[in-house]
Amino acid sequence: MKKSEIISHLAPEAMLADGLDDAIMGLADVFTAEGARSVVAYDKQKVIEILIKRDNMGDEEAEEFYQYNIAGAYVGEGTPVFIDYGWALGLEGPSRYDC
Repeated sequence: MKKSEIISHLAPEAMLADGLDDAIMGLADVFTAEGARSVVAYDKQKVIEILIKRDNMGDEEAEEFYQYNIAGAYVGEGTPVFIDYGWALGLEGPSRYDC
């Protein structure tokens, strides 16, 4: 079973980003004044690696596409979150993606 299928069963309200299953880290709990909900958590570096490989983008093009079209897209309360832990691994920028 694919990660997206499992998440659809666990958190049907969570929105999924098309074609980015390999970057799914899991579910994150989000708390607002209206209550708690689960959203999908994606690995930002893995998303950019997917864009580079799958869509034949350069590092900077993939980073810009990610910022504008993926991270910058609000699609409602189930909008995914993107985890950037690259700073903890010593990654400095798009030229350091390992793909």
